[in-house]
Amino acid sequence: MIDCATPACSVALFEDEELISGTFEVLGRGHAERLVPMIADLPDRGRAHSIAVARGPGSFTGVRIGLAVARSLAFAWGATLQGYSTMALVAAMARQQAGAQVLTVAMEGGHGEWFVQAFAEDGSPQAEPVSMRPEDAVTSMAAPLIAGSVADRFAELAGNGTAIQTYSDARAFPALGQHALSPETAPIYGRAPDARMPS
Repeated sequence: MIDCATPACSVALFEDEELISGTFEVLGRGHAERLVPMIADLPDRGRAHSIAVARGPGSFTGVRIGLAVARSLAFAWGATLQGYSTMALVAAMARQQAGAQVLTVAMEGGHGEWFVQAFAEDGSPQAEPVSMRPEDAVTSMAAPLIAGSVADRFAELAGNGTAIQTYSDARAFPALGQHALSPETAPIYGRAPDARMPS
């Protein structure tokens, strides 16, 4: 499992959903330099029959690096490749910690905005992830439970809610469940690209 969609980067090796080995690092930058060595440090250099990779939303560079490495390894090893949403993993981690309840996932985005997404009590997403200004996010996405890299700030700005401050972590992958996996591995950016064609 490969998750580098946020400022953190994590890898994990499982057998029958049991964690064999895993690493989690908050990097900020340097995903390209750290990801392959992190995988190489896993038993059997991380070789697996099946690879799951975070599609985002999150760090633009981290998402692309994670996907490129996962696709390359899947090709080289003849492994199956599946993608999952960073937000869905954070929601699953929060449900594992706090129980089944309505929640909002709030992650650091670009240009001062946050990626936010609402999840139902059963863990299903209520809409696609979006990038919003913090003040708009707390108005439209308020929930009793907030999880993610900006959960503390979200709860403080909203004036209520329980915060679970966390990044997505590949070592928590079994919490996600098979229903959240997809053969689709295109990036989920959560916002339109900044680059524009010249006029």
